[in-house]
Amino acid sequence: MLPTPLFGPVPGGMEMMIILLVAVLLFGANKLPKLARSTGQAMGEFRKGREEIEREIRESAEGVERADDADGLEDETANV
Repeated sequence: MLPTPLFGPVPGGMEMMIILLVAVLLFGANKLPKLARSTGQAMGEFRKGREEIEREIRESAEGVERADDADGLEDETANV
């Protein structure tokens, strides 16, 4: 059984053409490149922010592991 997409089926060729036509009618052909550029920049900023948060989470998780390892070493030396 194939997994279902999160937001429903992905539009195919004809549906994409209709969506593009509606976009041209709404925004005009001159503004579409500007709209696409700003959307791309926003997606890039979102990706950078997500990667930064993921990096901080990994670093904090590694810090917790190091602290746990250090606690374990102190306990072992105290028993000797």
